[in-house]
Amino acid sequence: MPSAEDRTSAPDASDAATHARITVQRRIEWSDTDASGYWHNTAVFRWIEVAETALLQRLGILNEIYGRMPRVRISAEFRKGLRHKDLVDIEFAIAAVGRSSVTYAFRMSSAGSVAAEGTAVAVLLDRAGGRPVPWPDEYRQLLLESGPQPGESLVTG
Repeated sequence: MPSAEDRTSAPDASDAATHARITVQRRIEWSDTDASGYWHNTAVFRWIEVAETALLQRLGILNEIYGRMPRVRISAEFRKGLRHKDLVDIEFAIAAVGRSSVTYAFRMSSAGSVAAEGTAVAVLLDRAGGRPVPWPDEYRQLLLESGPQPGESLVTG
């Protein structure tokens, strides 16, 4: 388990404009809902990984690091119930990069209203199940300086 010094605090807002980010769209499927007919909380956590995968792929580092970045913290605040077939915009951004950690900020919106938002922290390991390692300088630069990346849209406009 990563130690406290591997994690980082909230980002400096003045730097956030340069951080890598992406927006992907998904639609609430029947399997994303619970008995109430609203989206199940697990959909948010799956979509964090969908957006993370898309962002790391756009940055060209997915194959080098995926599979060795366990989540160590996830926090989400649910603000609006979504239903089957609702279209969801998933905004996903690098909030901070620590020695071996990365903090993501996410916001999921539908029809112009925020449905959920929060943060997730992952730690880079030397191998799956291994020990935390520092981010290579080139990856740190990509995460902090690549800005907006091409997204994945289901609907144009």
